[in-house]
Amino acid sequence: MEVKVHKKGIIVIPAEVRRRLNIKEGSVIELEVEGDKIILKRKLTLLDAYGIDKEMGDSAVKELEKLRKEEVEKENSV
Repeated sequence: MEVKVHKKGIIVIPAEVRRRLNIKEGSVIELEVEGDKIILKRKLTLLDAYGIDKEMGDSAVKELEKLRKEEVEKENSV
């Protein structure tokens, strides 16, 4: 995709790309330079990341509950 560089190095990210990556006014974009390439990445906020890996969180809670149950059973058997 081609974009034009304006005064002061400003480029416009096309609306299609902004929608696809959920980039809105105030979003933070990370810029990396690799050789002769410029890489732009949308930086996730804590709000963006909330619930991103619900499956892992659910399994961690189940594991903690299991460990706590084993501790209680061990304490009660003494």
